[in-house]
Amino acid sequence: MSNTVLLNNVDHKDLRIITRRGAQFGERQMSAVTFPAEFRDVQACYPIVFRKTTDGLGFEPIALFGFQEEENLFLNGERWDAPYVPMMIARQPFMIGVNGSELMVHIDANSPRVSRTEGEPVFKPHGGNSEFLEQASSMLLAIHQGLQETPALLAALLQHELLESFVLDVELNDGSQNRLVGFYTINEDKLSALGSDAVAALHQAGHLRSIYMVLASLSNFRMLIDRKNAAHA
Repeated sequence: MSNTVLLNNVDHKDLRIITRRGAQFGERQMSAVTFPAEFRDVQACYPIVFRKTTDGLGFEPIALFGFQEEENLFLNGERWDAPYVPMMIARQPFMIGVNGSELMVHIDANSPRVSRTEGEPVFKPHGGNSEFLEQASSMLLAIHQGLQETPALLAALLQHELLESFVLDVELNDGSQNRLVGFYTINEDKLSALGSDAVAALHQAGHLRSIYMVLASLSNFRMLIDRKNAAHA
């Protein structure tokens, strides 16, 4: 169970963060939330799809790592087998907190990445932020700002009825059947049928680029299937 606390250089003066990858750090998961500003990097490695939010009232874009819960086909021991690790994974165990207009760094004190004996130091010996913490803070800010862009994209997709549910049936080389359900993608026929004014508005808002990034990312399903086959070989 997580224990989120405000990071400070008194209680956490000798805190260190283990940065190697692995299932023991909670990385055996099939997806991670992403956002439009990250789509370019994510689409180079992973399929981007949409799922309903936990409250069932909206949608959120995610990067897919596998076909079922607790399956990460990119995790190979202590190595993440892809050139880009999505920020929502890379940021752990840090998270951002908001107090009015002020953004603050929090940490999950119960994370297996938190150590007093090994890993990257969070603070300098005399209390200043380490370079590692500065990089983590920059990443948290990028995530915070990036997530602010998501509602506008989703509103545009819903306005033009561009989201559709899909089912992906996968037969592996060993004959076993796998089905991916519960996710949504962009309806290319409806996108192609949009009028010039609607396309221009999407382009002006920056959404058209995000839409094409999502569509381009779907070619990564072939690679994901290849990884699944290799895991079953």
